[in-house]
Amino acid sequence: MSQLKKSAKFPGVAGPVVTIVMDGVGLAPAGPGNAVARANTPTLDRLFKNYPWVKLKAHGTAVGLPTDDDMGNSEVGHNALGSGQIFAQGAKLVSNAIASGKIFTSPAWQTLASGVKASGGTLHFLGLFSDGNVHSHIDHLKAMVAEAKAEGIARVRIHILLDGRDVGETSALDYIDPFEDFLASLRDASFDVAIASGGGRMKITMDRYEANWNMVSLGWKTHVLGEGRQFASAHEAVVTLRAETGAIDQDIPPFVIAENGKPVGTVEDGDSVILFNFRGDRAIEISKAFDGGADFDKFDRVRTPKVLYAGMLEYDGDAHVPARYLVNPPEITNTMGEYLAATGVPQAALSETQKYGHVTYFWNGNRSGKFSEELESYFEIRSDVVPFEQRPWMKCAEITDKLIELIQSGKYKYIRVNYPNGDMVGHTGNLDATIVSLEALDLQLARLLPVIDAAHGVAIITADHGNSDEMYETDKKGQPKTNPDGSYKAKTSHTLNPVPCIFYDNFYASSYTVAPSDTYGLANLAATTVNLLGYDAPAMWEKSIIK
Repeated sequence: MSQLKKSAKFPGVAGPVVTIVMDGVGLAPAGPGNAVARANTPTLDRLFKNYPWVKLKAHGTAVGLPTDDDMGNSEVGHNALGSGQIFAQGAKLVSNAIASGKIFTSPAWQTLASGVKASGGTLHFLGLFSDGNVHSHIDHLKAMVAEAKAEGIARVRIHILLDGRDVGETSALDYIDPFEDFLASLRDASFDVAIASGGGRMKITMDRYEANWNMVSLGWKTHVLGEGRQFASAHEAVVTLRAETGAIDQDIPPFVIAENGKPVGTVEDGDSVILFNFRGDRAIEISKAFDGGADFDKFDRVRTPKVLYAGMLEYDGDAHVPARYLVNPPEITNTMGEYLAATGVPQAALSETQKYGHVTYFWNGNRSGKFSEELESYFEIRSDVVPFEQRPWMKCAEITDKLIELIQSGKYKYIRVNYPNGDMVGHTGNLDATIVSLEALDLQLARLLPVIDAAHGVAIITADHGNSDEMYETDKKGQPKTNPDGSYKAKTSHTLNPVPCIFYDNFYASSYTVAPSDTYGLANLAATTVNLLGYDAPAMWEKSIIK
């Protein structure tokens, strides 16, 4: 890796450059569902009024997704922030592989398909069941099910994780009912296909960063062992459990589909299992459970059937999880972290558990290791295992405590930090809690900025995508949709809105200007950052925002 070259145009700041990612804080018109606008945020208000700032695109093609109708997410957002480049991301990679047929000629698909044909076993599909296009897409699942039939696989079972987070919060039946019709159109005497189990994505299976292995354990019992409350169909399960619990889709308890008291789709010796999620963070733990072997110790699996397992992608390129995968992930090279390490710039990365992997693994181009043990330091504040709406401040104070310590140490020239509040609490759909989360974040910014000044540093205050800026579903006129009782319909997904990029600089602003443009995206920040550090940016990066 080449070193960055000292810049003749940018002298470099004396103190640290600090990138502050306010996760899920987008820019949207003020309205009843805009928690960002409704929150009391005097620090942010002052920053917007007194310091230069621009809007950044954080969704769609600006972060490597197929179209500008695709919401951004934290993973692709941090890939772009850390790499300074735009790479084709999971959804697009998978769609291209399916369209070309390459996915079905991959070694993993061939191995799993031939395995069940030889054993007479079942091919299982497990994943997030929606068209949210953040973790998965139902069209990918349908293409693989149809291909399974075309290749002569006799028995297929599908294990569905209900979304309600990247799509409407109570939209599960909008996917289940048409999908059942799709399966019925394929089902015949030689092809036995059915939904076998399910549950809400925030209840089972899709934990991340080892925050709550109990979710994965419950998913294992549901999908693999067939343990749980039984229903005749997924439709019946959703209708019944929603009525009994009042839960939105992401929180619906697990269920098992059964006939005559027997689960229709447990996982047995000789079966094959495909996790059809393409995003990595919530796919790693269940993959480890399937691939883990005898030394797996995160929970008691009770029974470990001998199966062939594959993920849609390789979810961790360093740890090689899973061992088999259908589509090669994007090769993200020439990242900012790698260049800074090669140049000898000391760096620190900090967040709480929920977003720790975003400022490390995703920031470094889906690479879990450090580029330099000597020059890089990573710090994780353990997240609370409680519903986020019950403690909406999360760990923002503890993150700030540690960040202040890092700045005052004088050890680091570049620091990146993620505050998860706006995203994680925004996903709950609870407007009041989200407002509290943003006010808590604003308090921490007020604590932090004087410390940056004292160190003669600069802060780039931005976000990775929107979320808390739209807490209600809206109609085509932009007006909030309502439930039957007249209340506003909560929105729990990310948004298509741009995000802010504020330059907090009380010392060096006279040495550069923030160039106006309506084309900037998250990837433009890497070049901007190294310019502030006093270096020229590599040619392959998106252009700098400062001149």
